[in-house]
Order: sequence, then C-alpha cells, then structure tokens
Amino acid sequence: MRKKRLAVIGAGGVGNVVVQKCARMDDIYEEMLLASRTQSKCDQIAARSGPVPVQTARVNADEVSEVVSLIKDFKPDVLINVALPYQDLSIMDACLATGVHYLDTANYEPPEIPKFEYSWQWAYRERFAEAGIMALLGCGFDPGVTSVFTAYGVKHYLDELHYLDIVDCNAGDHGRSFATNFNPEINIREITQKGRYWEDGKWVETLPLEIHQSVDYPRIGQRESYLLYHEELESLVKNFPSIKRARFWMTFSENYITHLRVLQNVGMTSIEPVDFEGIAIQPLQFLKAVLPEPASLGEGYAGETSIGCQMRGIQDGSERTCYIFNNCSHQEAYRDTGAQAVSYTTGVPAAIGARLMATGAWLEPGVWNIEEFDPDPFMELLPVYGLPWEIIIDGPLAFEDLPESSDD
Repeated sequence: MRKKRLAVIGAGGVGNVVVQKCARMDDIYEEMLLASRTQSKCDQIAARSGPVPVQTARVNADEVSEVVSLIKDFKPDVLINVALPYQDLSIMDACLATGVHYLDTANYEPPEIPKFEYSWQWAYRERFAEAGIMALLGCGFDPGVTSVFTAYGVKHYLDELHYLDIVDCNAGDHGRSFATNFNPEINIREITQKGRYWEDGKWVETLPLEIHQSVDYPRIGQRESYLLYHEELESLVKNFPSIKRARFWMTFSENYITHLRVLQNVGMTSIEPVDFEGIAIQPLQFLKAVLPEPASLGEGYAGETSIGCQMRGIQDGSERTCYIFNNCSHQEAYRDTGAQAVSYTTGVPAAIGARLMATGAWLEPGVWNIEEFDPDPFMELLPVYGLPWEIIIDGPLAFEDLPESSDD
C-alpha cells in the first residue's frame, strides 16, 4: 500500500493528541502537515512528534481559498479537522474543491446562533459522493466512540435497541477554580442551551441543566449527572430507528455549576455583542480569552474520565442490557501526549478514524456518521492506541433507570 499524506487543521489540545498519535503511524503515513491560525502552536506540537515528519503552516480556516491553497500545496490524502465547529463547512468546501477525504470530531455550529445539528453537513452528501470522496462526521469520543459503542452493542448483543443512555463523567481535578476541558466558548454555548432527549418518536425539550440525578460510574462512584442535548443523539436515532428513548448525561461539580450560574447572571456567557468604549465585543469570547487554555491543564491533572453507553433492548426474544465504557486516566494521557484526558479521548478516536480511511477499511464516497460503518475494526484499535474499553452484559449498570425529572 502506498503511504499516505495527512493534513490536520487545529493546534489546540485535541490537535496535539491527533498529531502525536498519527505521527507514530509510520506504517501508514509518509508525511504530515499541521496548520492553524497560530503557526507557533503548530511548531511546538511538530517538535515533539514523530517519526513521521510534520510540516507546519498558518491558515485561516474561515477562508475557503486559504484552505484550498494549503491543500493544493501539500496534497494530502485525508484531512482531519479539529479546528472550531464554526469552520466545518469552509473546510468541507475546500475538500470538495480539491478532492480530499475529510474527518471531523464535532458538527457544524453557526457562530451567531448557539445551535448545532447535522443538517448543514448532511446536505453535502450527494456532492461528496459525486466527487468520489468521503466525509466522516463526529469521530471524537462523544460523538464518536459513543456512536461506535452503540453500533457494536447492536451488532453483537441486541437484535433491537430500545433504550440508550450515554453517560459522560470527568472525575478529574485540575486544581483551577474554574476552567473548561475543551474550547471554553464551545463548551459554555453547549451546556447553557436547553436540554433535549428522544422519546416515542419525538424530541422532548427541557430547561438547561433542569434534569439531573446521581449516577454510579465504574471505579469512580456516584457523581451528579445532568441531562444535555448532544449531537450524536440526532444521528443515532436516525440510524437505529428501533430506539424508543435516547438521552445524554454529563457530570458537573457543584463548584462548576456555581461559577457558571454567576457568569450567566452577570451576562458573561452571552454571545450578543456589547459596546465597550466604542468597540463591539462578545462577552463569551472575552471570557474565553481570560479562562485557562484547555491545552494547559494536563500537567498535574489527577483522576480519570468514564464515558459509556448503557443500552437496553431485545436479544433472541428476551430483554438484555449492555454497558460499554472506557475509563481514561488524566495522568496516563499526560505521560503519553502531554494532554489531559478530555483532549486525549477526543484526539485518539480521530487518529483511528483517519487510519481506517487511509487504509481503505472505512472508505465510501459520501457524508457519513461514524456509527454507519462496521464498528469492529475501530473497537480493535481503541486499546492499541490508548483507550481500552470494557463491556458488561446483563450485569450491574451505571444506573437502573433515571426519572424523567429531578423532581420525581
């Protein structure tokens, strides 16, 4: 097999993990390119990566013409987008114009509206298919691994999936009074939106963080978990139509919630511009500028994450439960790549997805969500690249069945 050329756009915490992991795949890649708006960040990552050589460049991913020029100069076979979700469409446009396969970890979100959904990217399906190139959407952890966990459970353990609960716990301690584990702007926009879950063929909306309950996470214990809307729910209920109910839960500490509510109360999480001494500024973007850089949290971060899929359905006419999960140590992630576990658990799956595309194991023209491919090759590679997973069949689960409301 001819060795491939890989381009990566985005030099944050996730980009660091992606590049370091892919640069160790010298059986697949002959050369790599890392580009972002700040080339010095790319240079720092490239300097600690190898053995595959990593070039660096500056690019404004909002500008299709700049991304096209970058691609034409380097001529990659696959491009991994770990920039901001706002830039998904401009990068997809550039891949279409140059005939390059595309992969991302988060779906498109318009900068002026705190809303994310797959419709904008699914609209590219025919154009990518006609161009003979592939776009793989949502190849991080959630979305990403959680989608593959679901597909694996259905393939091997459930004839019909009826109930799905995705649970995401970060039980780590970074020692900061308040910080976000990935891009603060994207993180805060996500959790301050209304919650949503799928039940009986329709979406049910809740107030932000209205529904919460204590969940027992493997080897971590009880943690308060909040119902959010998360993007993989949209594609999973579409691709697994037997689902009767699908929900997503994430843990937040009392300290985090208190800080967030204060910031909301004083208007610092708003995306509406305000006038400051004649300059229009967006409060949330200013807040992002003063919060710790997520990539800086790795050193000294203790504890671990636990993310999994609890599934309940029918196998051979009888009810069956299936719980697939991964626990990831912040300390081990830092030793491997200098990153904290949230960046690690997003970057490793992106590197695996690109590998499967580069080798042809997953390669089909069009626009696809990750759960639409055979989950087995991906599941085999997860422990190889640092994310071992476990499965519990018909045993104790993270929780039995959470109520519809925290008041129940």
